[in-house]
This record gives sequence, C-alpha cells and structure tokens, in this order.
Amino acid sequence: MDADFREFYDLEKYLFEQVGQRFRTNGHLDAFDFFCIVIWKANRAKSRVARRLLDFGGGSLEDAVRTLTEGLAGLREPKERLRYLLEEWGFRLPMASAILAVLYPDDFTVYDIRVCDSIGGFHSTGNRTEFSKLWDEYVQFRKAVEEAAPQTLTLRDKDRYLWGKSFHDQLQRDIAREFT
Repeated sequence: MDADFREFYDLEKYLFEQVGQRFRTNGHLDAFDFFCIVIWKANRAKSRVARRLLDFGGGSLEDAVRTLTEGLAGLREPKERLRYLLEEWGFRLPMASAILAVLYPDDFTVYDIRVCDSIGGFHSTGNRTEFSKLWDEYVQFRKAVEEAAPQTLTLRDKDRYLWGKSFHDQLQRDIAREFT
C-alpha cells in the first residue's frame, strides 16, 4: 500500500505522535523526520540547518542526522541534551528547544517569541552566550510556561495554549488598529 500522505498535513501531530516515538524506540532519526522538525519550527531555516549539519557532521545529511540524534539519545540529563545541540552542533535555542520538545516532550517546551510575549519576558534568553546562564533562564522560562497556562494541560499543550493566546491577542490588536 502507498503511504498515506495526509499524515504530513498536520505536521505537529506527525511529529509528536510518530517522530518522537520513533526516536524513543530506535534511538535515532533519519533525515526526513529530523527535517520535519526543522520545517515545523522554521521552514526558512532548513537550508542553513542542512549546511550546519554537513559542516559539523560531514558525509551526508543522513549520516549527520544519525550521528546527532544517536549522540542525543546517549545523554541522560536535559541540561546535557540542550548543551549538546547548542555547543556541539551550533543550534540556537529556538531550534534546539523545538527538536528537544519533539523528542523529549515531558522535559522541554519550545522557546518561541510568541510564548515569551504571553508570559511577559525571556525575550533575550536565546541571545545568551554563556551556557550556564542560558540554561538557568531556560529553566525559569519553562517554569513560567507551566505557571501561566491551565494546570490541567500537559507541557506541550501549555506551549500551544500560550502560543495561541499570543496569536489571538496580536490579531485583536491588529484589527483594532485596522492593520495600520
């Protein structure tokens, strides 16, 4: 039977229901699934990420993604997972947190400007160059996410809730000023 391409229509659902589980089962991802995460977070960044992977991982994209994701799977602590993506692979916090949120949804939330807007802070966290300060602020960011959304929601749903709140509030402001 041919693949059911409808699964890619709702990319977030595909990522959190299939890709994350596949990673946790196999201990690595292939390039297709990895780039689904990249495209979901920032489609405009896919070429830049591909170049970075080839520069850092050598060989092919498949080889680089496998090396990256196997290395990630071998780490046990959330702090070390984030450090690995930032320092070993050169990712910035928004993309690194998106990758980690898909692969470890109970430990990570996506660092996103809309969520920062909703919780009223942390806009400069992604610009930190010293990892220990970035990590400390990311932990505070995650705590703020957990506290700002309804307690009955999962961490992923809290992220969605706050992103949606920012979208809603911004559109309301845009309409009120008639998009001028």
